[in-house]
Amino acid sequence: MIQVQLIENPQGIADCPGFKSAGVAADIREKGDLQQLDLALVTAEQPCNAAGVFTLNDVCAAPVHVCKAILSQPNMKVAGFVANSGNANAATAEQGMRDAKEMSAIAQLETGIGSPFLVCSTGRIGRKLPMGKIKSGIATAAHALSSETQASLDAADAILTSDTRRKCATARFTYQGQTLTVAGIAKGAGMIEPNMATMLAFLATDLEVDNAALKDTLVQACNQTFNRISIDGDMSTNDTVLLLANGKSGLVPNDSPELLQAFHEAVLQVCDALAEKIVGDGEKVTKLVELVVEGCQSEQDAEKVARAVGNSLLVKTSWYGSDPNWGRLADAAGYARVGLKEACFDIHYDDVPALIGGLPQDSNLAQWKAIVSKKRFRITLNLNQGSGSFRLLTSDLSEAYVDFNKSE
Repeated sequence: MIQVQLIENPQGIADCPGFKSAGVAADIREKGDLQQLDLALVTAEQPCNAAGVFTLNDVCAAPVHVCKAILSQPNMKVAGFVANSGNANAATAEQGMRDAKEMSAIAQLETGIGSPFLVCSTGRIGRKLPMGKIKSGIATAAHALSSETQASLDAADAILTSDTRRKCATARFTYQGQTLTVAGIAKGAGMIEPNMATMLAFLATDLEVDNAALKDTLVQACNQTFNRISIDGDMSTNDTVLLLANGKSGLVPNDSPELLQAFHEAVLQVCDALAEKIVGDGEKVTKLVELVVEGCQSEQDAEKVARAVGNSLLVKTSWYGSDPNWGRLADAAGYARVGLKEACFDIHYDDVPALIGGLPQDSNLAQWKAIVSKKRFRITLNLNQGSGSFRLLTSDLSEAYVDFNKSE
C-alpha cells in the first residue's frame, strides 16, 4: 500500500511541479490600500484537466456560473485560474456575468495562453467589480508569475477576506520511484456551512488524471471534508473547490488501482487539512470542536444529529464559556427527531463519559470542564441504535463574532 503523507510547512501551489503563481494588490476593495494582496493568478506549464464543486445556493455568483460553463464542455482543458478577494461579484445580474467572463478573457490575453481560465471571487455581495482595477491587477500578476515559493504564498494570501492567516496543505507519495504531489490553498472564516462554506479552495496535482476521474475524486473528498464543517450555519453564494491536473509526471492513476487509491487519499488529506484550518480560523472563534455522532440507524440520521448540535447557538455559546453543559447537547440531539432513546444515549467529552445509557456521570465534572476549556476537543454522541455515523468540525460562538459581523 502506498503511504500518503501531509508535508510540514506547505508552501501552496508551488509545492506541485509545473505550476506558476502570483498574488498582487489591485485595491479591489477600493479603499486606497495598495498593500493588501487581493488578486491571485495561477497557470500551468501545459493545459490542465480540471474539475470543480460549487455552492448549492439559489443565489449563485457569476464566477460560479462561468466556471460551471467552462467545465461542462467535453474534454475541456484550462490554463489555470484567476481569483479576487474583496468583492464577490454575486447578485450583480448580467453585468456580473460579463465581468466574470471578461476576467477569464483578460487572463488569457495577458498570459498569451489560449486555453480558458477558471474564475473565482469572494468578498462583499451585491457590488459590481471594479473592472479597471481587475484588469490592471491581472496584467501585473501575469508579469509576476513564478514557480518560486514567495509567489505561491502571495497567491494564497491574495484570496483571503476575514481570514487571519493563509491556509495551505500538501500531500506527497512515491510511486515507481517518482514523488507525486497534491497541493492546495484555501480561504474561509465566516458564513461557513455546507454546501460548502464561504470558501474557495484550489488544488493542483502533477498526475495525469482525466476530467471524469478528477470530478469523482473531488466530490468524494468534499463530501467527507468541506461539506462537514460549520461555523455559523450560513451557506455562501460563491463556494468553489477546483482541482487541476497538469500531467507533468506522466503517470496516470487509472492505469493502476494502487496509484488511483493513493491519489484519492492525497486529495482527501489535503481537503481535510484545509477544512480544519478553515474552522480553526473562523471569525472570532476560540474553540474548534470535533463532533462525532455514532450508533444511528443511518448516516443521514447521524448527520441530522450532528448538524442540530453543531449549529445550536446554545451549545456553541456554552463551548465559548468553557461550560460542559451536556444537557444542551442532549436537547439538540433530541430535536433532530431521529428516534433517539434516552436509555441508550451516551455522551463523551474526549474519552471521558458524561452520559452513559441516559445516566449522568457527574463525578467526571472536573474532567469535562478541563476538556472544554481546551482550544480543540472532541465530543462523541452515541445513540446505540445502528451503525450510522457522521463527523462534523464546528466551533464555538463568541460575542466578538456578533460585534465583528454587526456591520460592514
